[in-house]
Amino acid sequence: MGAAPAGPRKPYLPKPTGPHRVGTTSLHLTDASRPDPWVPAARTRELMVSLWYPTAAQAARRAPYVTPKESELLLKRSGIKELENIPPDGLSRTRTNALEDAEPSGRRRGLPLVVLSPGFTWPRSSLTGLAEDLASRGYVVAGIDHTYENFATTFPDGRIATCAACANVDDDFGQRVIRSRAIDTRFVLDRLTGSRPAWKGGALIDPGRIAMAGQSIGGAAVPETMLQDARVRAGINMDGSLFLPIPDGGLARPFMLRGAPSNDGTWRRDWERLTGWKRWLVVKGALHPSFTARPSRRGHTAIRDS
Repeated sequence: MGAAPAGPRKPYLPKPTGPHRVGTTSLHLTDASRPDPWVPAARTRELMVSLWYPTAAQAARRAPYVTPKESELLLKRSGIKELENIPPDGLSRTRTNALEDAEPSGRRRGLPLVVLSPGFTWPRSSLTGLAEDLASRGYVVAGIDHTYENFATTFPDGRIATCAACANVDDDFGQRVIRSRAIDTRFVLDRLTGSRPAWKGGALIDPGRIAMAGQSIGGAAVPETMLQDARVRAGINMDGSLFLPIPDGGLARPFMLRGAPSNDGTWRRDWERLTGWKRWLVVKGALHPSFTARPSRRGHTAIRDS
């Protein structure tokens, strides 16, 4: 009698390369100073933020990649379910490396902070692989869900916000998204590094060493954020078209363009306006989703099967 057929392989994120174990937690933050830019009836801007950080914890529950319902909505709206026959909860089965709500470790003001902004329609979890690796190397990482700009954001009370912004795409949509994300990021920095930080490990963050990176339109939001907030000392755009040009005055802080081979004219347009240290890296063979931990329509993925 032959062996039973193997079941579906469980997807997993690559093991972080740094020396530290990684903890993670989520914050629900509310900016009462402004209404939501995509749902004006919402008088405040609510954000979900994931934090990844070094921990000395020996054991704890591994954090979920997404919830089963988030997985269902992401797959349904993205079309991946039909193309690759992934079960509705398939993404929620992805094994991560971070320990949920583990105690952070480090010395006061000893850890640099990196803020991550995901691509349009994709949640903060799509950058989990990068976040875990940075945290294993001694960084605090804050991944922002820009509410109503992705297919599913779950709040602690069970509410799920879907992509209201998807119905508002017009000629200046990219610029509006970028400006809104810059405000989101400034608010998150205020809450993480202010006198009364929203995270219990806030005192570990070095406010003089803050960087930002993003994928797709999240990367395009990085220069605008840096121009609006001097706390962000360095930036990386991962394969994002610069819908909002860098002004003629330029951006003098360190900046990296990192992307797939393309003919994106916005990068050439703004290259000379990057007047500080800069690098333009092309990753041979990469596709747009290669800079995330999510499946792509063409079968390339940063999530592996065990």
